[in-house]
Amino acid sequence: MSAWWYLTRSSGIVAMVLAVTALFWGLMFSARATGNRLRPAWWLDLHNWLGGLTLLFTGVHILASFADHNSGIGLKQIFVAGQASYQTTAITFGVLATYAFAAVVLTSWPKLRFRRKTWRMVHLLSLPAAALAGIHAYQVGSDQQTTLFRSLLVILVGIAVFPVALRLLDLATRRRDS
Repeated sequence: MSAWWYLTRSSGIVAMVLAVTALFWGLMFSARATGNRLRPAWWLDLHNWLGGLTLLFTGVHILASFADHNSGIGLKQIFVAGQASYQTTAITFGVLATYAFAAVVLTSWPKLRFRRKTWRMVHLLSLPAAALAGIHAYQVGSDQQTTLFRSLLVILVGIAVFPVALRLLDLATRRRDS
């Protein structure tokens, strides 16, 4: 195994953990479940920083897989969904997740230029993007059969589902009260 293979694998895992962590903080913040010990600006800054790091590590993951000559990943496979010579569906999920994460992160900084509803719709792409990234990791990842990787994936799914459920309960409570 080459150093590029290790870098591809590790940067993909780190990107996935960062994506779920950013998703967790964002949903906890939007559900107003962050408590009042820390100011909302701190939570929002942390969420934005984690989203930026997710995109950065996703870029490292893509560049490392491109640099690894044994991966079979070329420019066409990086930019065009459905162009992989092996495991086409899994690579396509990774490409789509990357585009969705990029849209979410890159539209967050100039969000004042978007209508709130438009920004929210784009931002909600982070949910299917995280799911697609998880499927991509499981189907393509060389660690998919290890107990540690499977355990990490289950933990990440739990961490992602908890604030989604909390946010949905918050929305249902607000609608019922109004």
